[in-house]
Amino acid sequence: MAIETVATARAFGGTQGVYRHASDATGTPMTFSVYVPPHVPGQTLPVIWYLSGLTCTHANVTDKGEYRRTCAELGLIFVAPDTSPRGDGVADDPAYDFGQGAGFYVDATEAPWAAHFRMWSYVTEELPALIAAHFPADMARQSIMGHSMGGHGALTIGLTLAERFRAVSAFAPIVAPSRVPWGEKALGGYLGADRAGWRRHDAVALIEDGARVPALLVDQGEADHFLAEQLRPHLLAEACDAAGIELTLRMQPGYDHSYYFIATFMADHLAWHAARLG
Repeated sequence: MAIETVATARAFGGTQGVYRHASDATGTPMTFSVYVPPHVPGQTLPVIWYLSGLTCTHANVTDKGEYRRTCAELGLIFVAPDTSPRGDGVADDPAYDFGQGAGFYVDATEAPWAAHFRMWSYVTEELPALIAAHFPADMARQSIMGHSMGGHGALTIGLTLAERFRAVSAFAPIVAPSRVPWGEKALGGYLGADRAGWRRHDAVALIEDGARVPALLVDQGEADHFLAEQLRPHLLAEACDAAGIELTLRMQPGYDHSYYFIATFMADHLAWHAARLG
C-alpha cells in the first residue's frame, strides 16, 4: 500500500499534503489530499472525509474550501479524494456530468465504465486502508461530508455505513438522484436500466428502505441555480420527517452553488462533526 508524496506545505501548524498511489479498485493512479493538524507524536486524530462534486478533483476543496484553520483548532484530519478514475485508457464522455470527473461514488456494472469506475469501493475500502496505514488517523472516529454530487456520495455512504461514520453532512447535495436529470443519467449509465438497483445509491430511497442515522446537517443556497431541478432538498426533508431522522436543513439566502458558499459554512460543519467525533 505504497503512496507517493506529490507535495506538502505547512499550514496552521499542520501539514497539507497531496499524494498519489496505484489503485487496485480503479486500476488507475489516484490522487488525494490530506490535511493533518498539529499534534503530539503518537497521538491519533479523528478523520473527516470530504467528497467533491461534478468536474472536481481533490484540488477544488484543497485550494478553496478554507478548512485548515478550523481543522487545526479542532484537531481534525481532512481527507479529499478525487471524483473518478482518470487517464487515457479510462472511458469518458464529452458531457461534464458523466465519465471522468463524474464518478457518482458508485461501482459501475455497465460497459465500458465497469472496468475502472469503482468509486464506492475506492472511497469506502481502499482509501481508508491507506489513510489508516500512512497517517495518524483514529479510524474509530470518522465522519463524512460532501458537496453536490459529493453530497450525494456522503449521504449514501453515511446512511449505508452508519456504524462507521459518527456524523454526516452536506452542502447542496443531490438527495434523490433517481428523480433528477443528473442522477438518472449517471445511475442509468453506470448501473443499467433497472431502477431497483439504483436505490442503494439514492439517499431518499435508502431512508425510505430503512437506513437510519441519528442526525444530518445540510446547507443549501437559495440562489443555487441547480436547486429546483437537480437538488430538491425538500425530498430529503420529507423522508427524514417520516423516518424520525433529525435533519437540520439550513436554506441560506443569496448563496449559490460555488465554493464561496461552501467556504462560508465550512467551519460550522467542521464544528458540528467535531462535537460528534469526540
